[in-house]
Amino acid sequence: MTSFMLSGTNASKISSQLTALRHQMGTPAVGMVLTLVVVCDESEQYDAVRAATEAAREHPSRILVVISRDPKESNRLDAELRFGESTPGEVILLRLYGELTKHADSVVSPLLLTDTPVVAWWPGDCPDIPAKDPIGMLAQRRIVDARAAADSVAAIAGRAHGYVPGDTDLAWTRLTTWRSLLAAAFDQPVGKVKKGTVEAVTGHASALLLAAWLGERLGASVKVTESAGPGLTAVKLSTTEGDIVITRGDGRMAMLSRPGQPDRQVALTRRPKSELLAEELRRLDPDEIYEAAIRRLARTHKS
Repeated sequence: MTSFMLSGTNASKISSQLTALRHQMGTPAVGMVLTLVVVCDESEQYDAVRAATEAAREHPSRILVVISRDPKESNRLDAELRFGESTPGEVILLRLYGELTKHADSVVSPLLLTDTPVVAWWPGDCPDIPAKDPIGMLAQRRIVDARAAADSVAAIAGRAHGYVPGDTDLAWTRLTTWRSLLAAAFDQPVGKVKKGTVEAVTGHASALLLAAWLGERLGASVKVTESAGPGLTAVKLSTTEGDIVITRGDGRMAMLSRPGQPDRQVALTRRPKSELLAEELRRLDPDEIYEAAIRRLARTHKS
């Protein structure tokens, strides 16, 4: 991997250096399909860059990592440009000082790839309403993560407030495999669902979302109960024909039980953040099912 440092720079100089490095390495920008803007602090940037880089193997991207440093220092922009075989696309770390920390959008805007989608991702703290944030206003998709909040339950329960099409949460993405398995459980008639429970460790944001999604789709009351974990451990749906039960005690394999069917063991692995991010980058249109789930959660959640 090639790394190039620019201290006390600006967007114009960064763009010029990018062009020079592309010509030098023979890697034109035309192969990139989107710009991913990662907004994080210094303590989060290593893991965030690693996840974004892994996701970029499927979605070659220009990855702009916005790191706000000391707002009391004099105005300065430092940049680190990374290229190489181990880095699909381009990775540009932008460290902002002084008043620039309040105007990250003015730094990012000239560096966006033209005629390609823009995705903003906050791996840690995020704005209350991402679509009204200056970076969020540049993006078609805005990705946050309730798990990173001090109170993940309150965070996910409040997502409907200020929701704009294009918003999503990795707490929802973590449910894809669970939702697929539950949908498959209804491939054959199993009767009407009367009630259900979702079991998970205390304060698990995805458990609340899963219960809200099930309640919305099935028209039944679905409650969340506590378990020893790890993460989500079980879903139980009581139907007029018997119980549908998915249990996962080790975070890897699950057992699916359905009325009149033999029990079946299925893979249900907890996925790394890079896979979650890659999944979200596949879908750049609004997720109406997520919207319905968070709106139901907002109606039913009690603090």
